[in-house]
Amino acid sequence: MNTTVTNKHLDARAPGDAAAPDSSSPNHQPEFIALVGNPNAGKTTVFNALTGMRQKVANYPGVTVERKEGKCRTASGRNVTIIDLPGTYSLESRSPDEDVVRDVLLGLREETPRPDMVVVVVDASNLERNLYLVTQVAELGLPVIIALNMLDLATSYGREVDVDLLQKRLGIPVIPLVARKGRGVDDLRKYLDAFPDEVRWRVPLPSVVRVEQENLAAEVNEQLLVDLGLADALALRMLSNERLTRQVRLRWGRNFQPRIAAAHSRMAAEGVVLTSQGPTNRYHWISDLCRDVMRVPSHEIRTLTDRLDRVLTHRVFGPFIFLGIMAFIFQSIYSWAQIPMELISSALTRLGGLVTTFLPPGALTSLLVDGVIGGAGAVVVFLPQILFLFFFLALLDDSGYLSRAAFIMDKLMSSVGLHGRSFIPLMSSFACAIPGIMATRTIDNRRDRLLTILIAPLMSCSARLPVYTLMIGAFIPDTRVWGIFHLPGLTLLSMYFLGILFATGVGWVFRHTLFKGQPAPFLMELPPYRPPVLRNVVISMWEQAKVFLLRAGTVILAVSIVLWFLVSYPRYVAQPGESAQVVAGQQIRLSIAGRLGRLIEPVVKPLGFDWKIAIGLIGSFAAREVLVSTLSTVYNVGDAGATSVNLKESLRKEREPDGRPVYTPLVAVSLMVYFVLALQCMSTIAIVRSETNSWGWALFMVAYLTSLGYVASLIVYQAGRSLGWG
Repeated sequence: MNTTVTNKHLDARAPGDAAAPDSSSPNHQPEFIALVGNPNAGKTTVFNALTGMRQKVANYPGVTVERKEGKCRTASGRNVTIIDLPGTYSLESRSPDEDVVRDVLLGLREETPRPDMVVVVVDASNLERNLYLVTQVAELGLPVIIALNMLDLATSYGREVDVDLLQKRLGIPVIPLVARKGRGVDDLRKYLDAFPDEVRWRVPLPSVVRVEQENLAAEVNEQLLVDLGLADALALRMLSNERLTRQVRLRWGRNFQPRIAAAHSRMAAEGVVLTSQGPTNRYHWISDLCRDVMRVPSHEIRTLTDRLDRVLTHRVFGPFIFLGIMAFIFQSIYSWAQIPMELISSALTRLGGLVTTFLPPGALTSLLVDGVIGGAGAVVVFLPQILFLFFFLALLDDSGYLSRAAFIMDKLMSSVGLHGRSFIPLMSSFACAIPGIMATRTIDNRRDRLLTILIAPLMSCSARLPVYTLMIGAFIPDTRVWGIFHLPGLTLLSMYFLGILFATGVGWVFRHTLFKGQPAPFLMELPPYRPPVLRNVVISMWEQAKVFLLRAGTVILAVSIVLWFLVSYPRYVAQPGESAQVVAGQQIRLSIAGRLGRLIEPVVKPLGFDWKIAIGLIGSFAAREVLVSTLSTVYNVGDAGATSVNLKESLRKEREPDGRPVYTPLVAVSLMVYFVLALQCMSTIAIVRSETNSWGWALFMVAYLTSLGYVASLIVYQAGRSLGWG
């Protein structure tokens, strides 16, 4: 017995075992392969190792579940498509993610072909639990391969897996892996070149269940015209989970519900309740198997994870360590990104100069320099900070610490009435509220789910980061606090914690008013600590960079062009003797945007905002970071001789008619507080309407968040003025 990765494991075959792959015939070459596995089994690491950067991410139609697929080059040089299905513990679906896994494997989704082969990624250190999904997938009539991952972790726990015996007992190829170190990945590629021998495999179940399965399979085969293997799989899954019958009815227009209800009645008459006895029989069989194929230590081995958790999840030290990690991250985001941001700014300045040099003065030149480069380009400058943010988030996630953060925060969240499962959606909302709101589908209770949706936008998403950075860089002095922390970094951190503070407060109020009752109990798996995989971190950063640049190249660019038009027309006719500065000021003041901004200025003036910020607030409803491009466009068009990248300097120089500065540190803080709390994102409104199936909840969210932002900003600005800070 051993857990090392050797060629003998790939070549050893016992009589009746799955044969080595034969790729000599095109008919034996799979083209579309599904990757499934339990959460924390290393499935994403295997997927990244096989596909590298050749990935594309979208959503499954009709549901907000991420669809990720990529191209993999096999050992023979063929390209195959691998789809990375959401992590799931079983095919007895209870959430949209699990529905997608089941439906794809059964061929129930019209936009996704049924896989030619399934690779089940199994955590060798949790073999018994992971084999539950393996046994279910093996019953679907598809070729199956087991990628036995994390063998090094199993060894550290003192557990030894007899890979050859496991393969013999299951009749399924088992490929040993340590995917994080790349060990065994090339061996797995060899098995993607051809189908293993077909396995007709079943976990022992009462005879009455098998009779009902076979009878139902015959009807499914006859009515749906599917092959017997799929009919058999559909029959068992429909008997086990009646939710599947609705999907079958949608896919094929056939209703098997009465037939299944009758089958359950007959099984009940025999004393068999499949929903309880099915899992029990399966686990008994798996337990017997694991006793044969796995050797466990006679005493518990204390691992590095155990020792680290004694400190990092300590109920006193844990929160302070978490706070320190967050402080370090935001200090680093602000300071480390300065040099690459300056390089991008310089490049945009030179680009604007080149355009001005080679094109004659006029509307086209102004559009390119002031609208495109000065607008969308002003947002691209903040790409380094976005990358650093996701770099740190990927490190925390891949190392296993992010789950500990959820554990640490659970006590705080439960004290204000939030469900423990709310942490992951709320944490996801720091990247973007949209996937965070989508992630609430993992919360079964509708009341808890709605509560989480309503507070998710209070987490400061990456789109707010350019706004924070602009205001902090322009108006917060770079001084040290306690000789350790930089004030700009602490200010940035405080904006994130302000959102968390309000989210907990609002959550408490809503729990005691709109959603009365206690949240459901929360169970969460804590994965072992592991060194982050650089490939995973880079791929995560690359995916987020693509999303950010796509927004800059589409939504923000479009809004920048529209705003350039609004601030450029109607054209102001200069009067004799007027200076260029006066002409530029009159142009922006009398433009469509200027008139609109002055129209709503009385509403935002109590917050310290002038009419130019008012224009930005309107534009930022398309996307929060549009505020930066809006102000950049306004000042580039309105200020004679302005370049596309000196926005901070322009804001600092802006003066009232009496000579007082328009923008002060107090105004900057007031604006940031408004952006922390207000809902400045049409996409978020749309996804809330979609997820709640109600415009009522979406409009309620707009109303309460906008009011919250307005009142908080009003208090900050007016209190600051009364103290003489304005």
